[in-house]
Amino acid sequence: MGNETNDPQIQELRQQVASLTARVWQLEQAAGVERKIDASAPPAPLPQVQASVSQPDEPVPAPVFTTAEPSRQERLKEQYTDGSLESRIGSQIFNRVGILAVLIGMAWFLRFAIDNHWIGPLGRVLIGLLSGIGLVLWSERFRRKGYPKFSYSLKAIGSGILYLSLWAAFQMYHLIPPAVAFGGMILITAWNAFMSWAQDGELLALYAIVGGFGTPLLLSTGEDHELVLFSYLLLLDVAVLVLIALRPWSRLLLASFTGTVFFSIFWYVVNYHGWQFALTTFFAAVFFLLFAIAPRLMRGLQVADAARISTRDKLVLVLLPLANAAVAFLEFYILLDRSGWRWARPWTALVFAAFYLLLLQLPSRNGVVKPAILSSLHLAIAVIFLTIAIPLEAHGRWITIGWLAEGAILLWLASRLNLLLLRALALFALALGFTALIVLNPPVSETVLFNARFATYMTGVAAFACSAWIAVKAMRIATGESKSAWLYIAGASVIAVNVLLMTAVCLEIHSYWWSHIPARELGSAIIERRMYAQFTYSAWSMLFGAILLAVGFWKKSAFLRWQALILIAGSIGKVFLVDIEELSQGYRILSFLGLGVLLLTVSFAYQRDWLNLRAHRPVEGSR
Repeated sequence: MGNETNDPQIQELRQQVASLTARVWQLEQAAGVERKIDASAPPAPLPQVQASVSQPDEPVPAPVFTTAEPSRQERLKEQYTDGSLESRIGSQIFNRVGILAVLIGMAWFLRFAIDNHWIGPLGRVLIGLLSGIGLVLWSERFRRKGYPKFSYSLKAIGSGILYLSLWAAFQMYHLIPPAVAFGGMILITAWNAFMSWAQDGELLALYAIVGGFGTPLLLSTGEDHELVLFSYLLLLDVAVLVLIALRPWSRLLLASFTGTVFFSIFWYVVNYHGWQFALTTFFAAVFFLLFAIAPRLMRGLQVADAARISTRDKLVLVLLPLANAAVAFLEFYILLDRSGWRWARPWTALVFAAFYLLLLQLPSRNGVVKPAILSSLHLAIAVIFLTIAIPLEAHGRWITIGWLAEGAILLWLASRLNLLLLRALALFALALGFTALIVLNPPVSETVLFNARFATYMTGVAAFACSAWIAVKAMRIATGESKSAWLYIAGASVIAVNVLLMTAVCLEIHSYWWSHIPARELGSAIIERRMYAQFTYSAWSMLFGAILLAVGFWKKSAFLRWQALILIAGSIGKVFLVDIEELSQGYRILSFLGLGVLLLTVSFAYQRDWLNLRAHRPVEGSR
């Protein structure tokens, strides 16, 4: 043992261990970690080290230090911030109910004190002010001890007592003028907002917003002060924008927007008159612009990776732009309608659309790429306003034409820009146009073929033919799921073309036989007209089916041939189910002969296998 103690390698190893132990102790002191070391205990024996050079040294185990148990304060803090349901109920829900209960109790206490004349009005107000200030100051003690949420709750109670005291001094006792009460409440709100920023407390900021929007309600005298009210709301909203630009508190935006909309609707219902149009329109435009730009200032969006944006921020990005656009346009619509400026409503929709298209071009803050969800929403809102502008400006069939043209243009843009959302909006506009074309056009027209209805149908045919052409071109360069989507769009467009052609001619047939019915015609003449019309329907369906089948053979398109076969099958059903009852003997013969000739021709074409379809059929037994 003596030789090992005097060995120079052992001495060097001991010095290295002592040096490492001193460094670890310094790091632990800097980090605030306690360590339990029994000074009376002898040092742990060092491992045996072979003096031979040929054997490698065994690794020396690092010294193990035990940290102190967490303090009682740390354990309570950990319990308070636990995310379990029990903890949330105890620390959050009960906390909010407690705040409400204390505020109600204080209000009843003030009322009770008033009824019993315990103290004078000035004394009551001073007690309330001192109690509120004392709670706010006392709350700082809990924040420093590691209970920020409970501290914010006490600040909320104190602020509420201050609000109630100023309200009582103004509304009940008339001790102070309204300007002083209003200024005091603004100072309380501003102080809470500043403290929320300084202490990084979103909950305190929410309390400040609630108090700020509660101020006009507390100080309301029933009089109309539009300029003061909306200037105050504008100041409050600007303060919220500053906070969300400094802190990632997106919920403040929804709270501020909700409060602003509430006061705007309430004031409009109670106080609006026509002579206030200019000022009301100004504030409506300012609030709209404020909340339209607000999502771009949110602190939570200033990240390079869009996937890191929180779910709450994404929800705000969806709800706020949609709600802001809808509320603002509805407000302008009603204001213009009540002021006799109805002609300006479609132009307002176009201005909204242009504004959201302009938002797409604005650079994002600090050069960070803006979230795709925000760009998509702005594009969708712009297209929706364009769609709304058409029925506001146009009338009758011009609405249909406008939607069809819009759908075709949007589909072309979608093929050029490769935007899925734009493609969906284009299909929506085309679907609106198709539905309006089928539903809104009258069945009878005095002039056959040369009438507005037939021209509208031909416009629809042209729009869907262009859509099919656009889809086919886009399909050639697309890949994957996009290629399949364009294929379905092309097929649906071709079907729409055929349906519109078939329907348009049938409506003209109907108009030809029923547009002029002399009053002298009785039942027999009407039956004869119906017979002629039914025969013409059958002849047209057979002819159109034959043309469609011929084009399918010519273009070698099974898709067109299947449509032709379905149409021919419908003609067969009509001839056997309707024409037998409706047509006279001569027209019945012609109908069946025409159908028979068509079916035999089709059968002969398939038996001759002009398209060499049998070559693609698997040989029997080849499996």
